[in-house]
Amino acid sequence: MKRLLIELPTWLGDAVMATPAIKALIKHFKDYEITIVGSRVSVELFSEFKEIKKRYIDNTKRSRFRLFSIYRFAKNIGRHDIAITFRNSLPSALLLYFTRSKIRVGLKNGLRNIFLNKSLKYQKEGHHVERYICMVEEFLNKKIKDDELSLNFPVFKFERPTIGINPGAAYGTAKRWYSDRFAEVAKALSKDFDIIIFGGPKEIMVALEIEKILRDSGIENFNNIAGRTTIGQLCSKIAGLALFITGDSGTMHIAAAYKVPTISIFGPTDPTDTSQWKNPNNIIIKAEVECAPCLKRVCPKDSHECMKSISVESVIEKARKSISDSNENKE
Repeated sequence: MKRLLIELPTWLGDAVMATPAIKALIKHFKDYEITIVGSRVSVELFSEFKEIKKRYIDNTKRSRFRLFSIYRFAKNIGRHDIAITFRNSLPSALLLYFTRSKIRVGLKNGLRNIFLNKSLKYQKEGHHVERYICMVEEFLNKKIKDDELSLNFPVFKFERPTIGINPGAAYGTAKRWYSDRFAEVAKALSKDFDIIIFGGPKEIMVALEIEKILRDSGIENFNNIAGRTTIGQLCSKIAGLALFITGDSGTMHIAAAYKVPTISIFGPTDPTDTSQWKNPNNIIIKAEVECAPCLKRVCPKDSHECMKSISVESVIEKARKSISDSNENKE
């Protein structure tokens, strides 16, 4: 049997946004044995895709001798008829090269072209989802019709209508709205909804800050699960929410895949590039300041005006509107 190797995007949100392109590859190469490789979160995201037979988690970045680690890791993965990477780095091209796969596919980017034998154009404009789709369309030489995000984890059933808040953002501190403001929003909405605080291992302290504010305010109907879920559990619980309030984060794209009503808070990043894809239930709140979007990890002015300009009242107002609209659609 022929074999296809897919190297996934590293970040959670990017991996979600790549699902239409990856589905197209799986469908086109349905007679191939399919293997994926990537970060722990991206590999776990595809754990329910039954067409994928083998999965490898890439930990080579942690090694002091990364080149040797990539070589050894590639030999463990083995040779494939086709290997394609959704990453745009030299190590990703080297990984494909060291597997000695017959056809090695990736985006054109300087030195890495030496290690690929089929280089694809990088589309600068458009949404991330469109960029991934265009890449695969060029490789397959055909249009991709199904451009919906897809995750295969079941929807969690909460006992009561539940709102999720997600204060973290992996890319950098500039993307984060403030924990005390998230807490104020949660307090206002907790009268009618249970609250869940989401976050990854690096957002545990931020989530604990929100938890403390809620406890000190006498709020009891909340649950802090930051850093305590698998990717599958994270997806399932987000999928079951009545509303998700989040910054520009990977979990925002999980909510988009399940069409969960969402309030997306944007400061330094550009909604046209990384907003939720095809979620009709999404409301974007973005900074109205001259310097936004600056696309910086840390505020270059140290003032963080883009996030300071977004008030608690505006988020509560949009949240209530979203809930009202959602209830009307159900009637």
